[in-house]
Amino acid sequence: MTVVERRAARVLLVDPAGRALLLHGGDPARPGTSWWFTPGGGLESGETPAQGAARELFEEVGLEVEAGALGEPFWRQLTEFSYGGRQYSQEQEFFVLRVPGWQVDFAGMDEEEKATITAHRWWSADEIDASAESIFPVELADLLRRLP
Repeated sequence: MTVVERRAARVLLVDPAGRALLLHGGDPARPGTSWWFTPGGGLESGETPAQGAARELFEEVGLEVEAGALGEPFWRQLTEFSYGGRQYSQEQEFFVLRVPGWQVDFAGMDEEEKATITAHRWWSADEIDASAESIFPVELADLLRRLP
């Protein structure tokens, strides 16, 4: 099987209580399988990670921020997963953005995002640890606890 290699940018959107906003969804090719994940996704041609993260924030949750407001990545990860019948190897960078709160707006989602993202929720590190649901990255609770 051919592995698609790509780069991605993700955002830990954190409220004053230290909770992260996670999106819920799954792979339309695997009905009945779902997970929680941070906003973000693959970079478009010519995009920097910060530009991609800012674009994804707007598309997926309706929050418009300048790429420069995201600063430097907080964490990097190499992950492998399957989606849509394809295997991916994804190098992703995580940015942190603290907000006083945010009312999620899905209006900017593209068709693929509409088909895969079904809900959102703010999660604390303790709630993540206590959950039996699939949450990515698996290190998320520890990352939230390590935030400056």
